Amino acid sequence: MNGLVTAVPPFLVLAVAAALVLALPRAVGHALAASATAFVFAQAWLAPDGTHLTTEFLGFSVVFLNVDQFSAMMGLVIGFLATAAVIYAYSSDAPRWLTSFALLYVASTVGTVYAGDWLSVIFFWELMAVTSTLLVWQYGGEAVRAGYRYAIVHGIGGTILLGAVVVHFAAVESFLFTAETGIHATAAVLAAIGIGINCGFIFLHTWIPDTYPRPHIAASVFLSVFTTKTAVYVMYRAFPEGGWWLAYLGGFMAVYGVFFALLQYDPRRLLSYHIQAQVGYMLAGIGLATLGGEWGQFAVAGGFAHLFNNVLYKSLLFMVCGVVIYRTGSNYIKEMGGLWKVMPVAFLVYLVGAASITAVPGFNGYVSKGLVLDATEQISGNYPLLFGYDLLWWLLMIGAVGTFMSFIKLGYYIFFHGEASPEHRRLDDAKPLQTVGMGLAGVACVALGVVYTAQLDLLPFAETAHDLSNPYSYYLDPLQFGHIEKAAVLMTAGFVGFFGLKRPLGWLAHHMRDVDAVLHPAAFYAGRGAVWGVTELWAAVDRVTMRTASVIMTTAMHPRETLADAGIDAEIRSGIGRSVLILTLAAAVALFALLLG
Repeated sequence: MNGLVTAVPPFLVLAVAAALVLALPRAVGHALAASATAFVFAQAWLAPDGTHLTTEFLGFSVVFLNVDQFSAMMGLVIGFLATAAVIYAYSSDAPRWLTSFALLYVASTVGTVYAGDWLSVIFFWELMAVTSTLLVWQYGGEAVRAGYRYAIVHGIGGTILLGAVVVHFAAVESFLFTAETGIHATAAVLAAIGIGINCGFIFLHTWIPDTYPRPHIAASVFLSVFTTKTAVYVMYRAFPEGGWWLAYLGGFMAVYGVFFALLQYDPRRLLSYHIQAQVGYMLAGIGLATLGGEWGQFAVAGGFAHLFNNVLYKSLLFMVCGVVIYRTGSNYIKEMGGLWKVMPVAFLVYLVGAASITAVPGFNGYVSKGLVLDATEQISGNYPLLFGYDLLWWLLMIGAVGTFMSFIKLGYYIFFHGEASPEHRRLDDAKPLQTVGMGLAGVACVALGVVYTAQLDLLPFAETAHDLSNPYSYYLDPLQFGHIEKAAVLMTAGFVGFFGLKRPLGWLAHHMRDVDAVLHPAAFYAGRGAVWGVTELWAAVDRVTMRTASVIMTTAMHPRETLADAGIDAEIRSGIGRSVLILTLAAAVALFALLLG
């Protein structure tokens, strides 16, 4: 039985479930969907390291199921969270089409994660773009235009990544990961850009806050965690050696994301900017892969631990904000306030999610963010900038303070900020199954923070977590006083920063725009101009061709009349007419000979 479970490609199970969701009654279909996602979790738990499923696809040898420590980690958290998200979607009145598209999206995500070759990666990567676009479009309204922009961006990113795969194949003559002998320079640039779009690189990130706040609240839960986290995973596959460029880019993403998050008053848009910021910590860890010896492996493990945890707490925060939006009907946090008494379950869940993402001791984000920060301190400390700390370390610390400020702001405006309005006082709290979905993610956030060794056991160097004689024992123990002291300093800075800068941040929110204020209109009018230019050029060529052909044919068939109309002398007309006739006949004979020959 165990062998059967581990040998079945999980994307097939999810795809079949997606079809059955549409055919079965809503409750039965969602129960089947939750079972299919739970299968993904069980398979990742049971499949032994090294499991392979190789076949032929498009004439090439491909691996649709490649289980190692990294892909197993991804399978575990994808399966677990998708199960919670399906339960949440059912209770949030998600239509069957939404759940079906969501399952196809998860199927393509799992296919990407378990792929053992670049051909499979690009195949499922493109399916992720298509299925996630359908998931956005399903809601209609403003989500359609945002989904269209989303599709264009991911279509461009997928095309660039395909170019990288083609160049890489030309260099190594294989798509398999095991055949890699170093990535070609051109392929590396293309891969960094193509994958970077899905990661939310600065200036390539605008699709995240543009798209994720607009679809159904249940769709946002799925969207918020799979595309960007899968991109981080693929980035590691493409650049397992990391690089300073990637580490520092991650650091700047952490600061950029939290800065613009602090300016938002739409809860899902605020959370969307924090996707970019949190991905920055993951990329910083991956970027340090080979830059500090064994500390590099420590950094990569921290980056992946943060990825694992982010899937849990980010989806949890989207769930609780979705419940608030579902009950209040508002997407503007200044219209809320005082809801902690009205919606105590939502408030409690928010505290868990906020404590996790801000790295409060006792919650999962505290463990993984601490690993990344410790590795950064050890590796980049040789290049001091201020007080002996490197620029990368400062960027990540600024991002951490900004994260505290963001979630103090979000919680303050939603749950405090005066009394609840009369209409809000009559609101219901989260539905029972919404609470179950949130509870699954919330319990995992707490459990992996309290029993932190369970989290460390998932990492590539799990054996060091229980060896107190190894040099990393201090860093693998988040309850050491030094770690708790840093967390206390960050929390204090976050509280002081938000309440001290609340008014300037409010002013900036009304006067400062992200690059999408320029990029979206520019892309729209550039596209429109390109279409106009092509169509007008075609029309001009068409007019010239038709007129030229008409003049030539008229002159050839009626040379004397045409020349007479032009006022040419009769004797000259006769000579020209004979010449035109001879040339026409010669051309006809030449064309006939060419066709025969």
